[in-house]
Amino acid sequence: MAAPGGVLNCEDFSMFQEVLKVMRTIDDRIVHALNTTVPTASFSGKVDATQTCKELYESLMEAHLSRDKAIKSCITETSAVVGQLREERAKDSDNLSVIKQLRKEQTKLKLMQSELNVEEVVNDRSLKVFNERCRIHYTPPKIK
Repeated sequence: MAAPGGVLNCEDFSMFQEVLKVMRTIDDRIVHALNTTVPTASFSGKVDATQTCKELYESLMEAHLSRDKAIKSCITETSAVVGQLREERAKDSDNLSVIKQLRKEQTKLKLMQSELNVEEVVNDRSLKVFNERCRIHYTPPKIK
């Protein structure tokens, strides 16, 4: 589940959020996916619920890992920019454009870090719904 265009834009926070929103589609539609693919008791003979739950779990994990990796890479990239701007500010503490740019980048870094918290909530919600519907059909492997 890559970002549209293949590259996540860490420069523009609004684009960063938009890409994450698209990447979170599977989590947003988890209830619908479960309702349409995991059978109720009366229809359990017509669909292999174990395989369906396993595939859904694997796609959820893949989406969670790709988003986590994308967010962390942008945090790393933005942290490097903040560090560089701090060095520039240390050399020339009167340069207002450097100070302004540093504040802007620090704010963006804090917003990206807060996306990790949002990601944790989204992942927990999705796994809770998944476990409610699939626990009798499929038990995911223990995460180390």
